[in-house]
Amino acid sequence: MAKATKSSSKNSSAKKSGSSGPDANLLGDLMKWAKAAGADAADALYVNGESISVAQRMGAREKLESSEGRDLGLRVFVGQRQAFVSSTDFAPAALRTLAQRAVDMARAVPEDPVCGIAPAELLATAWPDLDLYEKKRPTAKSLLELAAEAEDAARSVRGVTNSEGAEASWGRTSFVLTASNGFSGAYGRSGYSLSCAVLAGEGTAMERDYEWSSAIHFDDLMAASRVGRNAGKFAVRRLNPRKAQSARVPVVYDRRVSGSLIGHLAGAINGRAVARGTSFLKDRMGAKVFADGIRILDNPLRKRGLGSRPFDAEGLPTKRYAVIDEGVLTTWLLDLAAARQLQLKPTGHAARGTSGPPSPTTSNFYLEKGKPTVDELISDIKSGLFITDLIGFGVNGVTGDYSRGASGFWIENGKLAWPVSGITVAGNLKDMFLNMTPANDLQFKGSTNAPTVRIEGMTVAGS
Repeated sequence: MAKATKSSSKNSSAKKSGSSGPDANLLGDLMKWAKAAGADAADALYVNGESISVAQRMGAREKLESSEGRDLGLRVFVGQRQAFVSSTDFAPAALRTLAQRAVDMARAVPEDPVCGIAPAELLATAWPDLDLYEKKRPTAKSLLELAAEAEDAARSVRGVTNSEGAEASWGRTSFVLTASNGFSGAYGRSGYSLSCAVLAGEGTAMERDYEWSSAIHFDDLMAASRVGRNAGKFAVRRLNPRKAQSARVPVVYDRRVSGSLIGHLAGAINGRAVARGTSFLKDRMGAKVFADGIRILDNPLRKRGLGSRPFDAEGLPTKRYAVIDEGVLTTWLLDLAAARQLQLKPTGHAARGTSGPPSPTTSNFYLEKGKPTVDELISDIKSGLFITDLIGFGVNGVTGDYSRGASGFWIENGKLAWPVSGITVAGNLKDMFLNMTPANDLQFKGSTNAPTVRIEGMTVAGS
């Protein structure tokens, strides 16, 4: 497989193609030029984005950045060989040269028996409007006002003594995918984010915490004052932590960190890892890997979803999957190459950038909420741990062994008793998944989400 190369030029074709994208026929012409250069098949991905990011710390403006950029990635196939090139120069002459260069590279690399674009019968022919694009463009001033409101609210919380600042950002991106198999599709995505981090306490007894929110549309963003107040309250409640005694106890993951658990599941059911034999779930298809009643969904068609996409990066249709249904593993996440390796049908999970091949990834990946409230979830725990923050990444994707630093609160007689820090939680994901109980507080804050979850019998190492 050839590595991507980069071509750029100050003399771009903006006047010919428009500032928001290339001429409607240009990508189609690029497919013809690639074929004329000797490619058997080709596809091209165009990405155009702009963003604004601002920050305030201790009441003063700390950052104001704005960027715009566009890129085009071409992938060509010569037999079972493929190569990638990318360019920011959209002039027809430059793209003709790009196509020839890509074909020359493809002829020089080893064969890849699973590469290739999709057959026409697998392509998406229609897709829904997922409401992923907000036309309104905020000003830097309005974003600065958001950051200021968030930090001011955080610093007004009693006990907060310092601030790492608040940051607000906005961006939008347009995608166009065209392939020689006849596929052509486009969509846009916008997004806002707001975060704040502050410190409470004095000297060596200071504690830090944060809050954040992200959304496709501004109306779905958490109020700036709430982001700030939460950050301040979270920091203050962590003051005066203790060390916990080492024990084997129930561990409860707050919804701010529980999404990481199903993130490990996503890695384990990635078709590339399964095909390589490097997943601890590689032989568990159709088996019960979670407790009864557990459902974990991947839904790329969720309206205004932060991970939504109307079609995948190979032009295949996307659809909602229950990857875990009543505790049973039902599917891998497959792009075309992984599907060919495993001799299965692709699932429409391909994602890619402009400089490399597609790979499988989740969209809106989440654990369905359970029935108990968080209070009910912990009410019968005589001694246990409630985790609000995780440190490090001690997870072995081959064996499922799990060990991470953590902080949070000790549970005593069904209540959060005191803050704890400097501890380690350990187990194996196979056992953890089978002993997981979700609460009813699912919240969609990112593209991977889970409610608060309880896991029985984990090892906590403290003092």
